[in-house]
Amino acid sequence: MLRMALVVLLGLAGVARAETAIVAGGCFWCVESDFEGVEGVSDVVSGYTGGDLQNPTYRNHDGHFEAVRITFDPAVISYGDVIARFLRSVDVLDAGGQFCDRGESYRTAIFVQDAAQRTAAQAAVAEAEAVLGATIVTPVLDAGTFWIAEAYHQDYYRSSEIVLTRAGPKQKANAYKFYREACGRDARVRELWGAQAFPG
Repeated sequence: MLRMALVVLLGLAGVARAETAIVAGGCFWCVESDFEGVEGVSDVVSGYTGGDLQNPTYRNHDGHFEAVRITFDPAVISYGDVIARFLRSVDVLDAGGQFCDRGESYRTAIFVQDAAQRTAAQAAVAEAEAVLGATIVTPVLDAGTFWIAEAYHQDYYRSSEIVLTRAGPKQKANAYKFYREACGRDARVRELWGAQAFPG
C-alpha cells in the first residue's frame, strides 16, 4: 500500500513539473512540427485561442489565432528558451499573417498564463529585438481558453493519409512539405534570423 502511494505521489510530482507555453505562429501544423522534436517537450497540440467565439472550428474560428500548446519539462528546457526558439521560427516583423497565410488567424502572438511567463516572454522579445535591431510585432497577450483543434489537424505533418492538393493526390506528410516549401516559410526565417533560425 505504501509503495503504491509513493508511485502515485511520484507520478503526480512528474505531472506537476510539466509546464505549458501557448504561442501562435501562423499555420499551426508548422509550429507543431517545429517543436515536437525539441528535447524536454513532451506534447504539442494544435488549437485556437485569443478570440471570443465559443467552440471554434477550422471552418469557423473568427477572432481566434491558430495556436499551439507546448507541454515541456522546465528542468530540461525553460519557458524563456521555448519562447526564444519560437520567435526564431517565425517572421516577427510581419503583423499581417505568416508567409503565404494572411489574415488575423495567422498572426503571431505569445499567450502568457501568469506574471512569471509575462516577464520571461517580454525579456525574450526584448532580446530578439536587440538581435534584429528592429521592433518585433509579436504581442505578449493574456492567455484565455485554448480550444483543441479537430483530430485531423493533430500531427498533420506526419500523417500517411492521402489528400488532394493542387499538385495532385499526396500523403498528408508530403502535402505538408509541399505547402511549407511553397509558402517560403523556412527560407524567410533563415533570411531574417540567419544562423539563429529555428529549426536550424
